[in-house]
Amino acid sequence: MNALRCGQAFSRAWTPSQSRIALGIARPPTIRFPRRNFHAALALGGIRSQVLKDVGEGITEVQIIQWYVEEGARVEEWKPLCQYQSDKAVDDITSRYEGVVKKLHFQADDTVPTGRALCDIEVDDATYPEDNPPPESKQEASPPALGPADSQSNTQSTIQTHTPPAIDTANNGPKSRYATLATPAVRGLLKTLNVNIEDVQGTGKDGRVLKEDVQRYVAARSSQGVVPSLPQQGDTAVDLTPIQSQMFKTMTRSLSIPHFGYADELSINNITALRKRISNDAKDPQKITFLSFVVKAVSLALNEYPIINAKLDTSNLDKPQLIMRPRHNIGIAMDTPQGLIVPNIKDVGSRSILDVAQEISRLSALGKEGKLTPADLSGGTFTVSNIGNIGGTYVSPVIVTNELAILGVGRARTVPVFGDAGQVTKGEIVNFSWSADHRVIDGATMARMASLVKELIESPERMLLSLR
Repeated sequence: MNALRCGQAFSRAWTPSQSRIALGIARPPTIRFPRRNFHAALALGGIRSQVLKDVGEGITEVQIIQWYVEEGARVEEWKPLCQYQSDKAVDDITSRYEGVVKKLHFQADDTVPTGRALCDIEVDDATYPEDNPPPESKQEASPPALGPADSQSNTQSTIQTHTPPAIDTANNGPKSRYATLATPAVRGLLKTLNVNIEDVQGTGKDGRVLKEDVQRYVAARSSQGVVPSLPQQGDTAVDLTPIQSQMFKTMTRSLSIPHFGYADELSINNITALRKRISNDAKDPQKITFLSFVVKAVSLALNEYPIINAKLDTSNLDKPQLIMRPRHNIGIAMDTPQGLIVPNIKDVGSRSILDVAQEISRLSALGKEGKLTPADLSGGTFTVSNIGNIGGTYVSPVIVTNELAILGVGRARTVPVFGDAGQVTKGEIVNFSWSADHRVIDGATMARMASLVKELIESPERMLLSLR
């Protein structure tokens, strides 16, 4: 009995490890397993990465303008995640998943290559089972994303300047929360002129800062005698905007094409008179520009010379082919706050002149607001560049990639001309300059089409006979 009591007291007073030591029982050796590092990405099965897919038209990167979500926010499937600026347009990227945003890999103004993860979203595995990786690939890393250092290098400008003190100009009104959501072209101008966007009063939609607002601010700053302190050690480097980058690539490819040039002068007296009659006679006057008649005349001429509307396929250099395109998607070169862009009017052959005028007006309005979509900018078959809106009598246009010809329209000017009886009258003249791909378009074909367009412009009633 005493032995039993002693054993109970011993077990209450000592821990198991102490008891083993006291009784002389050896402790088994400690087994240590190697430490493994686990990543809370696809390995847990609850995180999905929204990857920037190929947006088409040869675009390999986009620039983030703004995010519609933030980390920790819940997002619904197919709801907008962010707004981006590509080489050709501004558009939204929608969410592929429903869940909680865990991480944004890029910030506003960052450039994102296609194939990179934009953000990570925590989702319900049962909702997206097909997105789970196979067992053998669960230890693989998720798609690479830029780290803090990479992101910083993308967002920093190479201009090393000192920010001047804020200048109290006339723009002291309240600022919209959208004021800083300027386009990349405007942001590039801000960096070049050393201007803080928060100091500029925006006049765009919802108070956004436009190029004209920046120029107005700089003019006011100069009038007050305040000059920003710029470095004097040498030249500085400025990155190209997305649209400038695309222009660089496109024009580099275009100038590998042997161009054939052709120019002629056209009288537009009859079209000017016709436009005045339409404007005065209509109960609901429509603004039908001269460019509307030009676009329609080009389309009618393309019916007679369809080769000029074709596309040259050089994928097999030993046997190049012409791809004949039945629809006339005529591009209009436009000068916008984002830069030079070329949206196109779809299927001009089936449209009236009034339809063409309304579509030009629509595309122009979207271009000024930076809201042209990839659909507006893709699929062009021929381009008209109306440089006369800005100035300049003559132009030597460069062919757009995937097209075989382009028309440049100069500024209209009034000159003395001789009438049928030898009398001197006032004439309104415009210069048309054509460029064609001389690999497949010979000079005679281009000249004949140009002559047909001239006849239609100088005698606009002839267009009526061809309208459907």
